[in-house]
Amino acid sequence: MSEQKLIIKGREIVGDDWTVLRAAEGEDAAALAVPAGKVIVPLATWQAQAAALAPRRAAAEIGVWFGPDERPETLKGELDAFAVVAVDFPKFTDGRGYSIAYNLRTRLAYAGELRAIGDVLRDQLFSMQRVGFNAYDVRADRSIEDALKGLSDFSETYQASVDQKVPLFRRHARATPAANVASSGDAGYGI
Repeated sequence: MSEQKLIIKGREIVGDDWTVLRAAEGEDAAALAVPAGKVIVPLATWQAQAAALAPRRAAAEIGVWFGPDERPETLKGELDAFAVVAVDFPKFTDGRGYSIAYNLRTRLAYAGELRAIGDVLRDQLFSMQRVGFNAYDVRADRSIEDALKGLSDFSETYQASVDQKVPLFRRHARATPAANVASSGDAGYGI
């Protein structure tokens, strides 16, 4: 009997009963056979087989994943019907998935499970969390326990993002006396 695959969901390591369907080199993703069970299919597979897969999506057995060159707007209005939406990181150095996740959360208002798949490493988790990911399928050759620590690498953030709508300079209360501001004649005094 094989061990159950583990992922990080929220801030916990949990068992994963989903399978990510990928096309082999040279294989047409639109024509992939979708196995039974909970499956996260490529966008092309969903688009080509939506009518046949719709009952499984309604039963929370179908998720969809986006490649770094695909636009989530193609499923605008349909996204919340998926139990899982994933974004693929084919290489550690390919950051387009961050923009996809940010747009899914902010522009398309996707509120469900947003999973990072592919070449997902500890160094990325904190930033992935900031743009809206809440589940992480860490690369198999890496320690998932170590990767979990990556979500807490920093205690404070400077920039605004999905997880913190207000930048630090707007959150930080300055202890500058009003008299100093008035006497300096500079509205930016103390910044």
